[in-house]
Amino acid sequence: MRLASSLRRAVHAIIMGPPGSGKGTVSSRIVRDFDMRHLSSGDLLRAEIASKSACGIEAEKYITTGKLAPDTLMVDLILSQLQKLPSGTNWLLDGFPRSLGQAESLSEKEKVDFVINLDVPFDTICERLSGRWTHLPSGRVYNVGFNPPKVAGIDDITGEPLVQREDDKIETVHKRLQTYQTQTLPLLEFYRKRNILHSYSGTKTDEIWPNVKAFLETILVDPKQRRHA
Repeated sequence: MRLASSLRRAVHAIIMGPPGSGKGTVSSRIVRDFDMRHLSSGDLLRAEIASKSACGIEAEKYITTGKLAPDTLMVDLILSQLQKLPSGTNWLLDGFPRSLGQAESLSEKEKVDFVINLDVPFDTICERLSGRWTHLPSGRVYNVGFNPPKVAGIDDITGEPLVQREDDKIETVHKRLQTYQTQTLPLLEFYRKRNILHSYSGTKTDEIWPNVKAFLETILVDPKQRRHA
């Protein structure tokens, strides 16, 4: 489904993709090039926890024990944030919904115009994530495949040792991808049936991004501007 670029009301979208698929990079480029507000469920949760809000206190009980926040809590959090946005705001949800129940609850309250799905092979993601090494004090991240430190295992700036986070170890990566796939397949089918799912395949973000951008231009850029670009 393609929306008329002269559409007056706000455009509402979701971006999906497994961990390590480049979702953060693509989202940042969408915000950079288009008039869209990026809402990351992870960022929102961390902000609620830091502010000690009722939602944050409740969410922390689950997160500190390695569990996902329940659907009802996440739905309430996201919907409350969407309601705070000025009328006419184009928004892009990232990290939500993560379950069929969340998707159904969202669709009851908000119209979703399209879903961008980053279809990156799991082998590529495993290689990408398992090659990451981090300097914990600063948060600097290196990758042995495309952004290696000058000296293996050593931070460029401080000379201190790098570590591989538990989340980046190959066994953990496999488990995360399996969990994502189990959760996501019903979601993809949910949006596919509504004819609003747009999947983009590739092994590099720079391969995927031009296609995502071209699609968004058909929706968010005035035809006259496209002709004179």
